[in-house]
Amino acid sequence: MPGRPVLEIAVQDVAGVRVAAEVGAARVELCVALGATGGLTPSVGLVEAVVDAARSAPRAGGYDLPLEVHTLVRARAGGFVYDADELGVHLRDVRALVAAGASGVVVGALTPQGEVDAEQVARLVEAASGAEVTFHRAIDTLVDPLAAVETLCGLGVTRILTSGGAERSVDGAEQLQQMVEVAAGRLQVMAGGGVRPVDVATLVAVGVDAVHLSAKGVVAADGGVGGGAGAGVEVTDPVVARAAADALRVATA
Repeated sequence: MPGRPVLEIAVQDVAGVRVAAEVGAARVELCVALGATGGLTPSVGLVEAVVDAARSAPRAGGYDLPLEVHTLVRARAGGFVYDADELGVHLRDVRALVAAGASGVVVGALTPQGEVDAEQVARLVEAASGAEVTFHRAIDTLVDPLAAVETLCGLGVTRILTSGGAERSVDGAEQLQQMVEVAAGRLQVMAGGGVRPVDVATLVAVGVDAVHLSAKGVVAADGGVGGGAGAGVEVTDPVVARAAADALRVATA
């Protein structure tokens, strides 16, 4: 477990990794289509490029080790109940992404009854072959997330990413604190979901092990009728990322 809360930034490209390294983040969660879908699995080529960039990017914030790259494994948008074919894709992706250099993977799987799918999660942890496994915000869709924390503690999961069941993590602070208490150091609780730099001190105060945000901005890039029209391109905003890192340093000083 980290000695103090760390910063994780969700990124979608090599440039975002460099921003995260420059502001002193401990790790990134790499995904694609974040704004449109909540995030999907990145390609192996993107993972390899990002891992290379993370290893060579100048570091800040007192970290001597390279920036860690954790990759989302989610083959489609929508809910988190997966059939055998979808699980098979996720298992292949976990193995491929770890082989491509990812330090960890970010997964989630639920049963139709609205509980953690312990069998699928156990198989995903096994496929990760010792790489860290984060259970993502699928936990925030559950009626009893505290029971889910207990289940995940027994499955070899390293951490959970959660907003405490709220749209924005700061509004779920009370439940986040309860999740920290249930976890009792057996896994890490990372606050994420609508996080703004001004929220960081409140989240740190409830005892989370990490704070996660996208620091996302959009730049104009009209793809025309065949490429998303005028939706633009999502990027990691260095100003927001820096503000979050500064807020974390102040809150943990």
